[in-house]
Amino acid sequence: MTSLDDQPRLSRRGFLAAGAGALAAGAVVGGWTPAFAVPAGSLGSVGAGSSGSLGSLGPAAQLPTPPDFPSDISLFQQAYQNWSKEIMLDATWVCSPKTADDVVRLVNWADEHGYKIRPRGAMHGWTPLTVVKGSNVEKVILADTMTHLNSVTVNQGSPATVTAGVGATLDAIVTELQKHDLGWANLPAPGVLSIGGALAVNAHGAALPAEGEETLPGATFGSLSNLVTELTAVVWDGNKYALKTYRRNDPDILPMLTNLGRCFLTSVTMQAAPNVRMRCESFTDIPWQELFAAKGTSGRTFEKYVAESGRAEAIWYPFTDKPWMKVWTVTADQPEGGTGSLGSLGSLGSLSGKPAQSREVTGPYNYVFSDNLPEPITDMIGAMISGNPAIAQQFGPAMYEITKLGLAATNSSDIWGWSKDVQFYIKATTLRLTEGGGAVVTSRDNIATVIHDFTQWFNGRIEYYRAKGQYPLNGPVEIRCCGLDQPADVKVQSAGSPTIAATRPRPDHPDWDVAIWLNVLGVPGTPGMFEFYQEMEQWMRGHFNNNAATFRPEWSKGWAFGPDPYTDTDIVTNKMRATYMEGVANVPNWDTAHARYNEIDPHRIFTNSFMDQLLP
Repeated sequence: MTSLDDQPRLSRRGFLAAGAGALAAGAVVGGWTPAFAVPAGSLGSVGAGSSGSLGSLGPAAQLPTPPDFPSDISLFQQAYQNWSKEIMLDATWVCSPKTADDVVRLVNWADEHGYKIRPRGAMHGWTPLTVVKGSNVEKVILADTMTHLNSVTVNQGSPATVTAGVGATLDAIVTELQKHDLGWANLPAPGVLSIGGALAVNAHGAALPAEGEETLPGATFGSLSNLVTELTAVVWDGNKYALKTYRRNDPDILPMLTNLGRCFLTSVTMQAAPNVRMRCESFTDIPWQELFAAKGTSGRTFEKYVAESGRAEAIWYPFTDKPWMKVWTVTADQPEGGTGSLGSLGSLGSLSGKPAQSREVTGPYNYVFSDNLPEPITDMIGAMISGNPAIAQQFGPAMYEITKLGLAATNSSDIWGWSKDVQFYIKATTLRLTEGGGAVVTSRDNIATVIHDFTQWFNGRIEYYRAKGQYPLNGPVEIRCCGLDQPADVKVQSAGSPTIAATRPRPDHPDWDVAIWLNVLGVPGTPGMFEFYQEMEQWMRGHFNNNAATFRPEWSKGWAFGPDPYTDTDIVTNKMRATYMEGVANVPNWDTAHARYNEIDPHRIFTNSFMDQLLP
């Protein structure tokens, strides 16, 4: 077995050389595409060829050709993999409808021939909402929404809105909004997400208003789902599937705002707010005990940064003492001097003898060091899943050093630009890890208490397992906060909040106004990882279940952990329903959403075997 001392160590010079090589090789821009696509009409010739070529599909992977498929809708076989590559299928049927009417024809064809249709976006998710690991997909067709259903149009008015095809990326939408001096206050980190996929899983960012800050008209600090003013979907009309448009004042729209893929949207209209410039400062010199201190503690605490700026995120690498803390502050003018701290390194300006200053950025994805990892890091990953999980003790510190050195080398510890350019930072080339955790819904006054309790528990358990020679988790802890989907944020007549969003307010607890996202990542294949996630999930469900807070899993991440994620039958079939019945028994809730999905899709075209357990 390889010892820790035998593993490569990362020096500053080594990082800079490796990083330069990675950057010179070029980074993938935008989304990623599976390795091959074989048109339906050419399957007879498939079977030869080298790995990665069309021939790599192989005869064994070929699926029976769907009968009488609409000839003018592109149909092909393609491999499928989710973000963490834990759901991988050698071949699936994929089609690319060009218009909303194509989707209608596709769905009615599927109804007549006994097929399932699953909308496919960027595949940046973990949950088996699209396809199920190991399932039979012979009669499943993935409808690629991103190739053609991706139009974006900005509509001036009060409020200003943007209408987008369901396959338009977040990046494309906010780029167009920015041309009109508009934007969104609360963006997820990956801009590659399709808007349809983002709405399906209640995507959110890491933003709250600072103390005393007023929400701009058209903005929300809740999820993207709360921005929807209108949508068009394919629904059953009593005789066939057809397009229908719903406005926000229609109660029937509420389950569709966060829908888990249980319906097929074709376009959405969403409100927008005046765009703002933000400053993002990075700190890597704050001990975790100080940053995650108990409520009311003085010092550089998460609580302090949220109060001052509202927008904050901590990334705490395993077996390290100082997280990477990012703080976003609305700042109209470019700051003259930087305050972001890299510990002993300082910023690149300090290293070159120049005064530190906030660097203006004119595009997103400014942490290139996190998108192109040097070879020593990939070697460590291989070692951890190949019999030497103790390498986690070196992996975490190495990732911390890469971050600290990378911020300095790219002068990115203090950046300033338009909202999208400092909020988007995860690209398709970012290290792909498994992720578990969820949201603690509570009051803003409890932020420090929730984070302190969780980090103390987590550190204690990690040290407990380390003392036993076990290393079940080797990725970072990620902590961020956002607001809830407040009805007052919606600037058109509204029937209410998204029904099954994790960011939905609790009517019986009007003081609960934040969601604290607590997620832990790990390298796929790590021994004992799922068992640790199960322990963590059970602790969070028990500890944050009182008059001060409640716990809700994050739809796109790992939950219901048993031997594998999504295998705890009690959580899938009972506790998820209970989560969305608590405090909302007499208003739209899980049961009314469940009934609505079955009304608009009575023939269950938009389901799979996992969805049939969750929403039978």
